[in-house]
Amino acid sequence: MNMMKMMKQAGDLQKNMKKKQKELAKTEVQFSAGGGMVTAVATCDMKIKSIKINPDAVDPSDVEMLEDLVLVAVDGVLNSAQETMSTEMSKLTSGMGLPAGMDLPF
Repeated sequence: MNMMKMMKQAGDLQKNMKKKQKELAKTEVQFSAGGGMVTAVATCDMKIKSIKINPDAVDPSDVEMLEDLVLVAVDGVLNSAQETMSTEMSKLTSGMGLPAGMDLPF
């Protein structure tokens, strides 16, 4: 493969990655904890969009349980967002012969 072709492919990949990142910044994922008692929604650029709490989850005598449910929901949705982002980005680089998980410098 000649150098010009490689440089063009790298430039195209960079454009495609930026476009995909913008798309994923609008893509929402959600995760629920406690059988739907707490649901977190985030975009794939790792921004929490909302947290919904079922009123039945609110027990003034057991605030710690609610805190745990919120933590599990937020952790779950951020993991889901990261997984979605990684999967979509790896689809872009799969044809380039790069090792899995390799980040490009752009």
